[in-house]
Amino acid sequence: MAATVAVTSRVGAHRLGYAPGPVTGTLTILSHVGRLEAIQLPAELEGRVEVVPIPMDGELDPDVRGQVLLTTPTSVPTLREALGRGVEWVHLIGTGIDMFPLEVLGDGIVLTNSRGLSAVPISEWVMACILSFAKHMPESFVTEPPARWNIPPRPLGSLHGARLALLGLGGIGTAVARRALPFGMDVVALRHTDAPSPVEGVTMVGSIDELVSEADHIVLVAPLTEATRGLFDDDVFAAMKPGAHLVNVARGPIIDDGALRRALDAGIVAGADIDATDPEPLPAGHWMYGHPGVRVSPHLSWNWSGAFGAMYEVFLRNLAHWLADAPLESVVDPAQGY
Repeated sequence: MAATVAVTSRVGAHRLGYAPGPVTGTLTILSHVGRLEAIQLPAELEGRVEVVPIPMDGELDPDVRGQVLLTTPTSVPTLREALGRGVEWVHLIGTGIDMFPLEVLGDGIVLTNSRGLSAVPISEWVMACILSFAKHMPESFVTEPPARWNIPPRPLGSLHGARLALLGLGGIGTAVARRALPFGMDVVALRHTDAPSPVEGVTMVGSIDELVSEADHIVLVAPLTEATRGLFDDDVFAAMKPGAHLVNVARGPIIDDGALRRALDAGIVAGADIDATDPEPLPAGHWMYGHPGVRVSPHLSWNWSGAFGAMYEVFLRNLAHWLADAPLESVVDPAQGY
């Protein structure tokens, strides 16, 4: 009973920001992702933690217990059993939690994720999509003398003065905004709260119609929640001005695929760069593969040479916070879904 009381008070303290005292002794981390040999543990944490790998499927060692669980943002078969082995804190090595069974956590476990780990590569990908759409790449390149030199088959666009609309203004959204503003873009954003923009020069709007109505480029960087699922439907597409460019690096179900196809065929959406689909992967023969207005990428905008190490940066910082009983970063609110 005493141990249960200690765990409950500790988790509650983290959520309230109160620090009753640092962890003493060795902290045991149960890991669904191996022993983390490739991760450089900070010198100040060496000797203070023990990583115990556990299987994603099958049976757990009956004697294994730990205060921390490092896992993936999916429904792992041994998740529920692992949570019953003394776990107080769960960290997901990913950002989206729409595939994680939040209902198994209960009230006594704090959940964090690696929010923001892919902000730089994804924002770079978004800017590449916007630039290639505006400059008609790769079709602007030639492999033989064109019919007309110095004159493109159709006028090239410009980012300067173009309106960029961001659905979401978290880590990825702010990274996109900071890269778009130096191009002279007019950046507007819609987020789930009425908080001011963390980026100077970004105008906040109050509705989805206001967000898309004058946008030249619309970028989806919001989490998948009940509020965003199916948000881009026929009504939202009808609110856009013709010729808009859509980029989805968030989650596929935010877009109603049928509505997108109708908007493309009607010329409302001139082009769509889709890095997140529903389902993933798209099955063979799906209409998006062959539509001239769609460029599908297999959910790879997050990738870069340092992606693997970046997955664990937030966890390592939080590990230091946990050992010192300081407030954790990137705490997930199960009620909100992010």
